[in-house]
Amino acid sequence: MGRHKEFDPDEALARAVELFWEKGYEGVSLSELTDAMGITKPSLYATYGNKEELFRKALDYYDEHFMGFIGSSLRQPTARLAMEHLLYGYVDSQTLPDHPWGCLGVHGALPDEGEASMHRELVDRRAAVRDAVRMRLEAAIEDGDLAADANPADLAMLAMVIAQGTATQARAGAARRQLHRVVALALRSWPFVGPSKR
Repeated sequence: MGRHKEFDPDEALARAVELFWEKGYEGVSLSELTDAMGITKPSLYATYGNKEELFRKALDYYDEHFMGFIGSSLRQPTARLAMEHLLYGYVDSQTLPDHPWGCLGVHGALPDEGEASMHRELVDRRAAVRDAVRMRLEAAIEDGDLAADANPADLAMLAMVIAQGTATQARAGAARRQLHRVVALALRSWPFVGPSKR
């Protein structure tokens, strides 16, 4: 009896990420996944679980390999630097050469696609980022580099609206430099204390 072909689980997962990123959860069939990953359906189930579990693993991979700028942004020493690093980081991650444009976390599963659990997964992940941004901005008020009357919750929501908006525009083909200009324009209205370094 012949042995099954060996494969690299991380490399196969990376291929699944690209497919989900390009087509979304509902837009990808199991056959397309196994073809892209170079594995059989039994291997997919044995290694990654079902399609939902594979999608969650793909999201984890995406977060680790493409969204690391979020954590480093929130560790910047001032609110201005944190938000500049965050919002320009989103644009850069949404317009990578040799990858689908847009954001897997935004376009991966839409509510009208009929997969409520996958849509909820993305909503929850985006909410976690929004909450982390809010906490960073609350700390900025205490540090005195964000106006004392600023509303951290509203500003965190604004950051997410900008990030998701640039993802949608990138998906539609907007150039990185144009989206950078949009971010710069948006940041001018933020109640930062102290001059911009850009």
